[in-house]
Amino acid sequence: MARKLKSDRVLFIATLLLVGLSIVMVYSASAVVAFERAGRPYVFLFKQSMWAALGMAVLGIVMRVDYRNYREPAFIWTSLGIVAVALVGVFFSAPVNHAHRWFGIGGLGVQPSELAKLTAIFFIAALLERRMHRINDVTYSLLPIGLVLAALVALILPEPDFGTTVSLLLIAAVMIFAIRLNYRYIVGAGLLALPTAALLVWSYAYRLKRVKTFLNPWSDPLGDGFQIIQSLIAVGTGGVWGRGLMNGVQKLFYLPEPHTDFIYAVVSEELGLIGATAVLICFLVIAWRGLRIALRAPDSFGAFLALGLTTMVTVQALVNISVVLGLMPTKGIALPFVSFGGSSLIINLLGMGILLNVSQHASSEA
Repeated sequence: MARKLKSDRVLFIATLLLVGLSIVMVYSASAVVAFERAGRPYVFLFKQSMWAALGMAVLGIVMRVDYRNYREPAFIWTSLGIVAVALVGVFFSAPVNHAHRWFGIGGLGVQPSELAKLTAIFFIAALLERRMHRINDVTYSLLPIGLVLAALVALILPEPDFGTTVSLLLIAAVMIFAIRLNYRYIVGAGLLALPTAALLVWSYAYRLKRVKTFLNPWSDPLGDGFQIIQSLIAVGTGGVWGRGLMNGVQKLFYLPEPHTDFIYAVVSEELGLIGATAVLICFLVIAWRGLRIALRAPDSFGAFLALGLTTMVTVQALVNISVVLGLMPTKGIALPFVSFGGSSLIINLLGMGILLNVSQHASSEA
């Protein structure tokens, strides 16, 4: 008798809880801002609800599609081609906050760099599966990955989008190092990455200013340090139980864009340490179940795919929460599943749908 396919219920529940929290907290964080901008407090709530419904529908469909279809060369190269065209096309769109990261399709803001991370995961997982027997032959196994990543980075970095660039490279690094790459290459990559990152920071005044602000935000509390100081105030005043839902103060024009990059600060202020910890636990559960699925995957492609998708979500969550808590320089990276935004929410739910499909085929033994 054929085994009945079952998805990872714990992973699904953790994802669903974060999406549900998103609808509530986006409204709480954005109602006053929406009323000020558009005269209607429910604008962001309606949009986020629509995207959440669309994203959950995508998740429901994708989790029923066999993940092994994504390793077909025709699918991978077509996806990379579409992403490349979209990343070029975005430079011809109107800038938002001096950045060319989005273009509109039917009233929906699309961010191609989010899709780029997903297609890169498909490519890397498929190539590692085919060439893992010669992983330490750099020209044969790693050079194609390096060339594709270099092309994507060359299109994403000038948007400018340093945060997504770093996330993409971290995802690739985790997937490659998981295959037991010779330590010499790991050390070499690390030694090369450090001066490269330093050069990219020092080459742009605004990036260098962010690092200096991170080191001492109180040197300019009403200027560059204002954002992180207000975030820390929101987190600190929440206490254990929080001020109560809708009762936050920092979102009232003190904390810039409270419904996007700094929504975790609003969660901390209104729901307190309990609510902030609950959100963190949900992401830890996603990391745990994702790694568990990778270990139990029936083939190498499924394992690499699960690892990449898990890293995509958890790294982004780690960076966002670290920024809110003042542990990293400010970056425009959303909190997965929770922050307001259509592209990020739908792509991450698409990734969770694929991960749930891998879990259906996973072995019962770790």
